[in-house]
Amino acid sequence: MKKLLFIVALVLLTGNAMVQKSAKKQKSITSTVFVTDVDCEGCAKRIYDYLPFVRGVKDVQIDVKERTVTVSYDAAKSSVEALTKEFDYVKVKVFKACTPEEYKHHKEHHHHHHSHEGHSHSGHSH
Repeated sequence: MKKLLFIVALVLLTGNAMVQKSAKKQKSITSTVFVTDVDCEGCAKRIYDYLPFVRGVKDVQIDVKERTVTVSYDAAKSSVEALTKEFDYVKVKVFKACTPEEYKHHKEHHHHHHSHEGHSHSGHSH
């Protein structure tokens, strides 16, 4: 029985060491949620065709319904300010940039619907 406990403890210890090692390597990867004016698949496609190739960007997730673009990037190579400028390039407005935690908190406590009044879809291909 003692031998089994020793093996379990050893596995746990080496498991933790592995987790810490990869955490150090991933330390500079940051995720930011950009609240944008993306409201159609055409806008999303423009972002998908461009943003993943920007320096430092590791992953891009778009939620058209929520109008959010979540970007995972290497903080050593890019920043929220630099990425916000990249959205201008694909003609997407960024209203707010926050961490996924902040966005989740905001969504849970301030749920409201956006009005489509005065919003033009000219120039969009649906």
